[in-house]
Amino acid sequence: MLTLGVSFLLAVIVGPLLIPVLRRLKFGQQIRNDGPQGHLKKAGTPTMGGTIILLALSLAFLKFADRSPEYYVLLVACLGYGLVGFLDDYIKIVFKRSLGLTAKQKLFGQLLFGIVVCILLANNGHETYISVPLTNITLDLAWWLYYPFIVIMMLGFSNAVNFTDGLDGLLAGTSAIAFGALTVISLLHTEPEAAIFSAAMVGAVLGFLVFNAHPAKVFMGDTGSLGIGGGLAAVAIITKTELLLVLIGGVFVIEILSVVIQVISFKTRGKRVFKMSPIHHHYELLGWSEWRVVITFWVVGLVLAGLGLYINEGL
Repeated sequence: MLTLGVSFLLAVIVGPLLIPVLRRLKFGQQIRNDGPQGHLKKAGTPTMGGTIILLALSLAFLKFADRSPEYYVLLVACLGYGLVGFLDDYIKIVFKRSLGLTAKQKLFGQLLFGIVVCILLANNGHETYISVPLTNITLDLAWWLYYPFIVIMMLGFSNAVNFTDGLDGLLAGTSAIAFGALTVISLLHTEPEAAIFSAAMVGAVLGFLVFNAHPAKVFMGDTGSLGIGGGLAAVAIITKTELLLVLIGGVFVIEILSVVIQVISFKTRGKRVFKMSPIHHHYELLGWSEWRVVITFWVVGLVLAGLGLYINEGL
């Protein structure tokens, strides 16, 4: 699609202009001492590169999309969550706080924009049913169950995507695959704005990947990862594939589950299931090269997205 090409070119053009600015401002990544030791050499690499993605996406989407209610839902979900991530990144870098926003502050921001998305959907008469994959079953949750479900879904996926951003090119590649599948689904479900948005995101993250592939010249930070997560959830909501997103975005689900399993296991048994979580670090500590982990996760993401498309066709 033309949208994909335009957003890709915009990201490729913006990258070389923005990265030196981030470097001069000393917006460098802080590396955890308790992480893989091989990552310590990445300290100081410019971060907040997610602004490249969001800028390229927004310009392409503004150019090609109609100003429908879905248009505003998609922008609020993506840019709203991206703003929360931007504030988190900014505080980490400028105020030298390794955790950025506090957990409560970040949760408040995510809840706020999740609620705004729900208000926009309700005002547009958005259907409150969900489709069960592999069946013809639809469950009408009514507004008092559906909208809390939507908010929880947005919180879960934005954080799952955020956990996935830990290796050069990992999130850029897996999100391009997921949004590629959602582009096809949006076209099949006759949701033109969702299709344009998804295609624009594919182009934007692939353009960013030019600078983020190993060895990365820039990291997207929470600005990019939270924005991508919010966008993923919004497209699934509009296309009524909320549950199918669990499969299409299966890599992100696996990543957040690995963190949950690790925490529960350590707190209840005092033992770790993985050498480190999220799970991509586990494979690094097993001796896999960073590039091998990334390629493997891309392949897994491609298989899961393909299965998601196959199931969608069968519904």
